[in-house]
Formats: sequence, structure tokens, C-alpha cells
Amino acid sequence: MRLSVDNINQRVVAAKYAVRGELAVKSEEYRAKLSKGDTGLPFSEVISANIGNPQQLDQKPITFFRQVCSLLENPQLLEKEDVLINGLGYKTDVIERAKWLLSQVGSVGAYSASKGVPAIQESIAKFLERRDGFPANPANIYLSGGASSGVNTLLNVMCTGKEAGILIPIPQYPLYTATLSVLDATPVPYLLDEAKSWGTDLETIRAAHEKAKADKLDVRCIVVINPGNPTGASLPEEDIRAVIDYAAKENLVIMADEVYQTNVFIGKFHSFKGVLRKMQQEAPGKYDGVELASLHSISKGMVGECGHRGGYFELVGFDPEVEANIYKFVSIMLCAPVIGQCLVELMVNPPKPGEPSYDLYRQEYDGIFQGLRERANALHKAFAQMEGVECGEPQGSMYLFPTIKLPAKAAEAAAAENRTADEFYCMRLLEATGICVVPGSGFGQAEGTTHFRTTFLAPGTEWVGSITKFHKEFMDKYR
Repeated sequence: MRLSVDNINQRVVAAKYAVRGELAVKSEEYRAKLSKGDTGLPFSEVISANIGNPQQLDQKPITFFRQVCSLLENPQLLEKEDVLINGLGYKTDVIERAKWLLSQVGSVGAYSASKGVPAIQESIAKFLERRDGFPANPANIYLSGGASSGVNTLLNVMCTGKEAGILIPIPQYPLYTATLSVLDATPVPYLLDEAKSWGTDLETIRAAHEKAKADKLDVRCIVVINPGNPTGASLPEEDIRAVIDYAAKENLVIMADEVYQTNVFIGKFHSFKGVLRKMQQEAPGKYDGVELASLHSISKGMVGECGHRGGYFELVGFDPEVEANIYKFVSIMLCAPVIGQCLVELMVNPPKPGEPSYDLYRQEYDGIFQGLRERANALHKAFAQMEGVECGEPQGSMYLFPTIKLPAKAAEAAAAENRTADEFYCMRLLEATGICVVPGSGFGQAEGTTHFRTTFLAPGTEWVGSITKFHKEFMDKYR
């Protein structure tokens, strides 16, 4: 029998991943038309504000990282150090780091140990100690192909079928619901509090958990994305403490998705590991049983190396036999891309003050950060002037998630196309401006509310004016 959509794995068919869904496909069709000189479209470029893909939107790679990678990929260049330094502007610390990494990995074209290159695990452990003020064990650190691969590993090991429940925030990054769909496990949604800058609300978590238990689900884990995707929220320490305390009482694994930890505009980033260790100090014995998996990635922040697929997760408090099976699972995949692992090492151990590459690194890093913040504020300011749109102040990550109140006529027009109102709005926006955003329904949203998610990665702020102009025309048409 030939394969058809009816006889392949129906759990894959049912999985939804909105950030690469219908709107993204249509935006790529428009991009292809423009590249062939099609002048029949009402816009001259496509802006992919649907996905956190910094370098597609002109974020420049950090020079130190790419120069080291160039030597890792082509070690013969190291035979011409004078040319590298005098002709190509490579600094001596670039050459030293490349030599050191090559001494640890051998070749980036070879497999590494399944958990990752031991020296890179050690480098991550030192970074975590500097970040949190508490030691980290390199043996509990697993290199992965981006954070997504780590999420997939952990959910595969935890989920045993429909009876396994995973608490996930709503709105959420659709990787979680899509993976749970494929695993035939059950998402247990808990709503974030939009009125509290999209913070976690313990009573909402408790109510969702109790309902799931009443429905005979075995709830294994609570996922927290901090800073948030799609919301951009940056959680205060008290919210993190409340989640840890609840997880300790209910024997829930905490999965802390912390890939946006350097994208914080308001306040500061609090890691789950750092807060957990403080709580363990304050109340000896009380939180020793907490199981925490925290994830980080080279794809976001000021690094933006999505295509190199590098990340890691750290396990805290897991039973050694469970951890052995997590190790077995990652072993089946052999290892994370080794060049991605090397980029993780560069991310956690960048040039230090006084080193030859430091000044340029600092200039590039700060320039990217300031650019993101400026565009976030420009977008937020535009939303504040748009009829029926409400949006909290940009706190972190790469996204804004405004609420949008659409007229009844727009909802009727959407229903006639068999679309939700937010899908209809986002499709009209794409067709009129070439700007691709994602409907809030792709992430989950409170019943009766409408949102969309946009990145603020695209260079410049002119495109923000296109959204404002479109919105006014849309509201006038459907008022």
C-alpha cells in the first residue's frame, strides 16, 4: 500500500506548529515571487516576523564566534597565522581558542561523546557557577541540537502515553503541544496572567493540576518559559519560588526553558537553578527532591546562530537510573552537531575584558541588544496608538503578544473563510504588507480573546508604520 495522509502516523498529522504554518508558507511563496521580479504585489519585501530567526533578519554574526568557527572548519588556515593576523584581522585569542577547541574535539567532522565534548561540558558548568553563584556538575550537562532537541529528549523519556500529563503555559511555544501530540501524551494548559505582565499564577496552576488529576492523568512535569515565548514576559523571583515550592509538594519535574535569558529589558533574569539552590540553602532538606531540567541555546540572545543547532540542558535532582535512560536516548541520536557544541562554548565563555577580541565583541553584543530594545519600544509605541490593540511594555525575549479587539464584521468575514478572527487578520496583514506574524490561536489564548505574536528582529522601524497603516484600513473596512 502506498503511503497516504490517511495511513501515516496520525499523531504527526494532528500536530500543529503555527510559527511555520500556513502564513509562513504563503510568505515564502511571496518571497519567491519577489526574487523573480514579480511587481504585482503591493509590497517590495517580505518581513518574517513569525519566527525568532535573527540572522535571516539581518542580525550580524558576532565576529569572534565566526572567526573561531572558520578555523575549526578549516584547520589548515592555522598554518598561516601571519596572514590571519596581518591580512584578515584575526586576533591572537581567536587563534588560541580555535587551537584549544581543536585539541578537545579533534575534528568538527567527527562524532563527539553522546553527552557532548567533556571540555565543553566543563566550560558550561563554569558559566553556570558564575551566573548562579552555585557549583554545577559537568556530568549533568547534555549538549543538544538546539534547545528543541533537549525538549524532545526530555518529553520522550517522561511521557508514557495518553495518561501522562504535562503542565504547559498558555500561551506557549507550540513545540510543546506539537511534541506531546506526536507522543500521544496530554497537555495540561495553565493560563498565564495577562493583567500581571503574563506572569505565572499559582492558583491557576493548582486548578489546572487538580482538574487533570481528577481526570485520572498522571501529571509528570510543569513547563515554564522564562523569559516568555510568545509573551516576552520576564518572571520575578517570587513567581519562580512559587512554582518551585508547588513542584516540590506535588513531585513535578520542572522544565525551565531559559533560551531568552540574555534578552531582558526590564528587571533581571532569575534562573530556576539559582533560585532553587537559594531555597535549598534557606530550608535544608525541604527542596532536595526537586527535579529540574533547564535549557539554553545559541539560537537566541545576541548570538542568534539558529542554523548551527547548538544548545544544552542541565539536570538537577534526577534519579541516577532515570538519568541513565536520558543518556541512552541521546546516545541513540549519537551526538549534537559538534560545530554547534563549539558555538555553545563560545557563548558561555566569550572574550573577557583585556583580551584582544573583547572590545569588538562588546561593541557588537551591545549594539545588537540596543537595536532589539529600540525596535521593541518602537513596535510597542505603535501598538499603543492602534485602535483596539493593547500590549504590555516589552520585558524580554524577541516578541510582543498584543491583544487585539476586532469588530464583529471581521469575525463574520473570518468565519466565512473558515478561519479564526486572528488568522483572518494576520492573513490580510501579510497580503497587504508582506509582514508575516502568527495568530495567537497558534500559541493558545484565553477563550474570547484575540492576539498575534510578532518578533521585533527585522532591521529598521519603517515596517512598523506599515502595520499601523494596515490596521487603520482594516478597522475602517470592518467597523
